[in-house]
Amino acid sequence: MEKYIDGYLLAVPKANLETYRKMAQQAQAVWLEYGALDYRECVADDIDKEGFGSFSAAAGAREGETVVFAWITYASKADRDQINAKVMSDPRLAESCCEGVFDFKRMCWGGFTTLVGN
Repeated sequence: MEKYIDGYLLAVPKANLETYRKMAQQAQAVWLEYGALDYRECVADDIDKEGFGSFSAAAGAREGETVVFAWITYASKADRDQINAKVMSDPRLAESCCEGVFDFKRMCWGGFTTLVGN
């Protein structure tokens, strides 16, 4: 069975990166507890090369912000739907919500089927 991926692209103020990391660690624990196969949060290091599209532009990053690229892997879309329902009702995430850490409305999010992978 092909895996299902939720992908995220967002801009985080550099001044809030440590707070974001702590929030992401809590989220990782919750998603994995409910059955996600993998949870990754990655901060930009080597992006925006000349002649290619810009991650910074795609994320809407502004002065003083960095780009975070993240994904969560599930066994299937049905598993994703069940896991996310549990995660969204978990009080641990409500306590560490993203409000004030980054602009949630500027975050890109989507579900993806696997084209190539194992």
